[in-house]
Formats: sequence, structure tokens, C-alpha cells
Amino acid sequence: MYIWLLAALVAGMFFGYLIKKLFGSQNINSAERKAESILADAKQKQKDLLLEAKDKAMAVIEESKIEERDRRRQLQELENRLGKRESLFDRKIIEFEESKQRLDNSQLQLEKTREEIKNIKVEQLQKLEKIAQLNQDEAREVLLNNTETRMKDELLHRIRKLEEEAQDELEERAKKILTTVIERVAAPHTVETTTTSVNLPNEEMKGRIIGREGRNIKTIEQLTGAEIIIDDTPETILISAFNPIRRQLAKRTLEKLMADGRIHPGRIEETITQAKKDLALDIKKAGEEAAYQAGIVGLDSKLLQILGRLKYRTSYGQNQLQHALEVSALAGTLAAELGADINVCKKGGLLHDIGKALDHEIQGAHPEIGYDLLKKFGLPEEVAYMSTAHHEDQPRSIEGVIVKIADAISGSRPGARRDSFENYIQRLTELEDTAKTFPGVEKVYAIQAGREIRVFVSPDEIDDYKATTLARDIANKIESELKYPGEIRVTVIREKRIIEYAR
Repeated sequence: MYIWLLAALVAGMFFGYLIKKLFGSQNINSAERKAESILADAKQKQKDLLLEAKDKAMAVIEESKIEERDRRRQLQELENRLGKRESLFDRKIIEFEESKQRLDNSQLQLEKTREEIKNIKVEQLQKLEKIAQLNQDEAREVLLNNTETRMKDELLHRIRKLEEEAQDELEERAKKILTTVIERVAAPHTVETTTTSVNLPNEEMKGRIIGREGRNIKTIEQLTGAEIIIDDTPETILISAFNPIRRQLAKRTLEKLMADGRIHPGRIEETITQAKKDLALDIKKAGEEAAYQAGIVGLDSKLLQILGRLKYRTSYGQNQLQHALEVSALAGTLAAELGADINVCKKGGLLHDIGKALDHEIQGAHPEIGYDLLKKFGLPEEVAYMSTAHHEDQPRSIEGVIVKIADAISGSRPGARRDSFENYIQRLTELEDTAKTFPGVEKVYAIQAGREIRVFVSPDEIDDYKATTLARDIANKIESELKYPGEIRVTVIREKRIIEYAR
């Protein structure tokens, strides 16, 4: 049985081999046929692609030839245009050279003509000088003198007419504006001197202030910088100092010492220290109050403290802080009437004399000190300029003129300022002596408390025309050489009397 099985297995394997070999040969033949078909298709596609590539290459070559022809045509056109421009440029250069040559020839001809004219002018002048027997300068002088003589009366008449018309109109308008302004602004006047009196409770206090061997009074004078004057005036001592701050410090110190009752060097030092603090606070408050009254905001606190020092500063007996407030109010009102900058006028009027708060400590005139101080604190130029404008003859801005006028109004109010008798006499003498320095002046009289001077001239030396110029010259000299409050009127009087007697 196993043999049969083995034989059947062998026979099956043999038949299977035969069947597999048969199917394998068929598959191989089929694969070869497919490969030959694919190869044939690939060759056909290759031919088609080559033909298509050749067609595209021919099309690209043809397009390139067309573009080349267009490019060559454009280049040819560009070369033609450049050639035309070059020829045109050459023609322009030739024309320019010709024009330049003609201009050079004209210039040479002009110089030649000018030289000829100059020579002719010289020859004519020489002939004229020979005929007139005068050189050019002498002839000019004669002509001017003749013209001046001929036109003097006409000029004098016109000057008088214009002055009268302008003076009448300006005076009328000025009076109206100034009257309105002065009536709207009224300020009290405080008169002070360089000495301050301190009232004592009794005569014994004088000895306590002097102290043993004068040690108390020496300490006060040394620490305050003021001089204590003790004389026979009952229950009163005087404090003298050019610096008003020192004078006020000494006064406050004495008042505190008398109120406390303890007067000795140690206590004096403590009191002076406290008085300095109180005085500094009072000065600051005074500056802030002044700015508030004037309606000015935005000022630096240090500048306000300097402004407050004017509370203890006087000029011609007028309190400077009150003067500054009055000028600010007057300037603001004038600015409103004339259409100027009100803020600049008010601020400039308040600070126009700020330099006087430091003129005891800094060298120089108070206008320059004030200008530098205001610029240091960053105020605008138009405001800082007010510090110098009120002392200039002709301020360069309408605001400067307004502040100058307001300053003059404040200083010339009755009772605002006062002079000592010696200063008054000296001022009148200086006015008369200044006018007497001019030739042709015979007599000079200062009248109306120095507000006017009348000048009598010799009628033979001074005619009407010269009298007009003489009045202006005298006024200019007074302005430049003398110091005075307000305004001074100069009147020149020319009078000629001819007397005959009938016998």
C-alpha cells in the first residue's frame, strides 16, 4: 500500500512539473510579445517627440529672428536721433561761442565808452572850475549855502505849520487817553528816606541797646550791616543804611529784642537769625501779592522773591513795589486803549525796575541788571526789553513806549516823588548851565519846579530857523546828560527891539 502511495506521489509530482513547464513557456512567450509591443510604442513616441521638438525649435528660431530684426530697427532709429541731437548741440555750441564773442566785444566797447565819458566829465569839470574859479567842493558848498538861504524861510514856515498841526492833534488825543488812564488807575504813595526811626518804650532802652561798652549795638551793626544812630531825640533811635533790606532787618531785630526784653550778644544773634527768616518770608509774600494784584501768573518763585524786595526799595522817596504795580496797571490800560499787547505791557510794567532790587549787590545800571535777570529766568525778549525800554529815547516797540509813558506818569504824580532842597537847587542849576553852553544864548531861566526852561537868545546871532534847531539841540543834550523825573519843556525866545527917539 505504501508503494502505491509513493508511486502515485511520484507520478503526481511528474505531471505537475510537466504542467508548470507548459504554462511557464506560454507566459514567457506572452511577456516577450508585450515587451516587443512596448518597445515599438516607445520608438514611435520617440519619433513623434523628435518631430515636435524640431517644430518648436524652428518656431523659436523664427521668433528670435523677428525680435533681432525689431531690435536692429530700434537701434538704428536711436542712432539716427542721437545723430540729430549731436548735430543740433554742435550748432548751439557754435551759436553760444558767437554770442559770447559778441558780448565780449560789447563789453570792451562799453568800457571804452565809459572811459571816454569819464575823460569828458573830467575835462568839463576842469573847464567849469576854470570858468567859475572854484573847485568841486567849493562849488558844492556855495550851492548848498545858496539853497539853504533861499529855502530857509519856506522850510521854517513848513516846519512850524507841521509842528503846530501835529502838536495840536497829538496833544488832544494824548490828553484824552492819558486822562482816561490816570482816572482809572489811582495808587497810594509812600515816602521813605534812607533812615528809619524806631520808637522806644522809654529812655532807659537806649542804654540797654548800647550795652556794656557798646557791645550790644556793635553786634547789631556788625550782623545787620546797618548803622544805629542814638542821639538826644526822646524815645527814638534811627537806623541808617543805604540798603533798605538791611535797614528793615535791623528794625525788626530791635523791635523783637525790645518785645522780648533780653538784650545781649547771644540773644541778638538768635533774634537776627529769626528776623532774617521772617523778612525773607515777608519779601516772598510781597512779591506773590504784587503778581496777584497785577494779574500776572507763571513767574518763577525766585523771581517773585526778588520782586518782593522792591517793597523795601525807594527811588526819589517813592516805594518801588507800589511804583511797579502802578506802572503795570497804567501800561495795561494804555495798551487796551491803543491796541497793543496788554499782557506784555502789564508784565513788563511790573518788572521794568526789577534791577533796582539787586543794584546794591551787582555792579551796573539797573536797566541792564534787570534785562539780564529777566532773560536768566526765561522771560520772552519783548518782556525783558521793557527793563531797558523805559530809559531809551525811542523804544523800538509800541509796548516799550507805553511802559515808558506809564513810568513817567507814575513818577510825575503830585506827591509821588520828592527831592531835598539841595537836590532841587542843583537840578535847576544844571538845567540852566546846560542851556547856557550853546552859542547865542543870553539868559536861561528854569521855571515850574524845573519842568520848563526858557532860553533867551541874541536876535542878531540866532534867526528863526536856528532858534528851532537850537530848541531841539538843547532838549537832546538835557536828555543825554541829565537825570530828571517826568518831562522838561524847552522854550526858546527870540525878541528884537529897535528903539528910536523923536526930538
